[in-house]
Amino acid sequence: MRCKCYTRTGGMTLQNVGASAWLKALLLLCLMASSRGQIPYSVSEEAKKGTVVGNIAKDLNLNVQELESRKFQFVSGSNSKYFEVNTKTGMLLVNGRIDREELCESKQKCVINVEAMVHNPHKLYRFEINVLDINDNSPVFPRQSMVLDIFENVLVGDRFSVTTARDMDVGSNAVKSYRISTNEYFTLDVQNAGQQSVTPELVLQKSLDRERESVIKLELTAVDGGSPPRSGTLQIVVNVLDVNDNNPVFTQSLYKAKVHENAAIGSKILTVSAADSDEGVNSEVFYSIISDEENSGLGLFSINHNSGDITVTGNIDYEESSAIELRIQAQDKGAPPRRSRCKVLIEVIDVNDNAPEISVTLLMSSVNENIKPGADVALITVSDKDDGKNGKVDCKIIGASPFKLQSSYKNSYSLVVNEPLDREQISLYNITVIASDEGTPSLSSTEVIAVHVSDVNDNPPIFPAPVININVKENSPAGGMLASLTAHDSDIGENAHVHYSLIDGDSSRSPVSTLMNINSLTGDLYSLQSFNYEETKQLQFKVQATDSGIPPLSSNVTVNVFILDENDNSPVILPPYSEAGSVNTENIPYSAEAGYFVAKIRAVDADSGYNALLSYHITEPKGTNLFRIGSSSGEIRTKRRMSDNDLKTHPLVLTVCDHGEPSLSATVSVDVVVVESLDSMQPSLRQVPMKEEGFSDLNLYLLIAIVSVSVIFLVSLIALIAAKCYSSDGAFSSCSAPVVTTHPDGSWSYSKSTQQYDVCFSSDTLKSDVVVFPSSFPPADAELISINGGDTFTRTQTLPSTEKVR
Repeated sequence: MRCKCYTRTGGMTLQNVGASAWLKALLLLCLMASSRGQIPYSVSEEAKKGTVVGNIAKDLNLNVQELESRKFQFVSGSNSKYFEVNTKTGMLLVNGRIDREELCESKQKCVINVEAMVHNPHKLYRFEINVLDINDNSPVFPRQSMVLDIFENVLVGDRFSVTTARDMDVGSNAVKSYRISTNEYFTLDVQNAGQQSVTPELVLQKSLDRERESVIKLELTAVDGGSPPRSGTLQIVVNVLDVNDNNPVFTQSLYKAKVHENAAIGSKILTVSAADSDEGVNSEVFYSIISDEENSGLGLFSINHNSGDITVTGNIDYEESSAIELRIQAQDKGAPPRRSRCKVLIEVIDVNDNAPEISVTLLMSSVNENIKPGADVALITVSDKDDGKNGKVDCKIIGASPFKLQSSYKNSYSLVVNEPLDREQISLYNITVIASDEGTPSLSSTEVIAVHVSDVNDNPPIFPAPVININVKENSPAGGMLASLTAHDSDIGENAHVHYSLIDGDSSRSPVSTLMNINSLTGDLYSLQSFNYEETKQLQFKVQATDSGIPPLSSNVTVNVFILDENDNSPVILPPYSEAGSVNTENIPYSAEAGYFVAKIRAVDADSGYNALLSYHITEPKGTNLFRIGSSSGEIRTKRRMSDNDLKTHPLVLTVCDHGEPSLSATVSVDVVVVESLDSMQPSLRQVPMKEEGFSDLNLYLLIAIVSVSVIFLVSLIALIAAKCYSSDGAFSSCSAPVVTTHPDGSWSYSKSTQQYDVCFSSDTLKSDVVVFPSSFPPADAELISINGGDTFTRTQTLPSTEKVR
């Protein structure tokens, strides 16, 4: 159920208290309408303080943080004292002793209804806590003993009712059975009239003889159904009587006494006395208060059945009755018994038993947080029904508060602002006012005044961070939402309504409004165009959040939009194989060994990262299986020697693939021609004509320098190994000899123990690249390329760093 509460003021001002009370009542109705149904819990009576009753936060579907932020609290009332809520955990805990018998007496079901509320927005909850009974009360008889006067001439089989025991517990913990002590005259017959009603009766099974036994004592035991069971006993005295012919006679027919109201329970106020002229048991008197409508003090007083002492057993209130009348009965123990009655008048003396009364009139439904100290908020009036000192009242505020009381005239006060207020820290003050009289002892009463603090625009919107980074894939369709930029304003209402706008960051670029659009109400950021990573890698601009307060407040946040690369560019094969119209032909000698270097394909990709990581693949004529290509290097080599059955011309289709998702590729065709000798192959190293300056003196000098450095490197390595292997005694220690391996393609490698260095030359002997790879290449942590048999390329993480010498 939803309730919308609003007031229409348009030109109308609330001028009186009635209008304020009307608004308060309307707010309460809305709060009650928005509350949920009762939430049931169960707890055993006498549970220890701190016992968990239930999870309030979970059952109310609230975050634990909301219990504190929304100021969860019990609505003031007597039942809230039994429980408390731990706002850190959301648990409902026992706060005080719970006695089911005190709360509900002997009712089968005992329920405590507690109301609680949260704020911002206000919501009222009701909790129904079922107090479960435990077997903490023993069966109790109305009195400890019972006297049965039975004539000795009664017949066998006669029944005699006895007093039933009362157990404050219920259900299975109530009285379930009775038993009687062993005797030769009576048995016990128990009548079960329902779950809560068990009635015992004495049945005479043997004739009585007064001369043989004049008094019979029995013990009646009542047992409840608890575990373990509890019991209570009643002493039954059976007097075997002669004939009784005299009534008891009181010493006075009317007794008078005085008692102060609120007299302590157990206070003795009067003793009545009656005498019986009979002898023996016929002269013994039993006193009791008669239960009838004329007894106004029934329940307030009790009488000692034997002594006639009248004592206070209830709370006496002068305001309810200034005089109390009791009717007392004296009954002898004859058979049958005889009775007489008297009247007791009790005058009640007034004492200071009225607490002061507090009346509060709010002057405004709420106060602005920028209200100046000294402003009046409410009027407070106190009164006391007592006279003299008992009616003089002093009023003050309990605890620390930004408010204070100012006395205006007798028993009237004004609640005024004493310190500056801040709604963002405290939006509701529950001010407890206590009024105490000067009676002895002093009586007091309290009243809680709720003062709501209304908002003013004193907080700008705040973004969660000064800089926000957003990643956007290139080629994403225009109009897609990039992010939601939300700023929080600690104010409420219109002061917290935030509007968003874009501010250009880099003036050298196009206006941000041509690239981005932001929803002014929600802060959702949208792209107005598709981005190209190869053209733009990052955009930077600012977003401004402005509230709707008067005057408005604003704040900015810097937004970095990073364009993420997509695989939208195919590999491009570099010259000479990519020249349009060129015939891609490579010549190899018929005597070429396995591993002979044929050609090297080079390609580039405009993308970045894995999208630009390339691998090379080869397709040969079916059944040839003569060539292989390095998947990462692009080098084409022979797998085996030529045979007479091989073709003279081998058309190869070479494919270059990137590692994007999905992968893009480019192809080129190369015809490999087998010639008879090296002389016929030399002019055909490349089918691209060599320019005259292709092999200049500089190239010759460079080639000579490379060869010289290589020779010096080898000699240095051999000398170093020899020095290490030569022992101090002039002999060579056991040391593995270095191995220098020459490959069919002209490259060579040096290895010693577990270390190996490879030197690779390209197929272009005029412009060769020399790359020296250490034995640790590729590094274990790089995980870039795995080559199986020189042909398989496996994509992994990062590119290894290599040292290249040209």
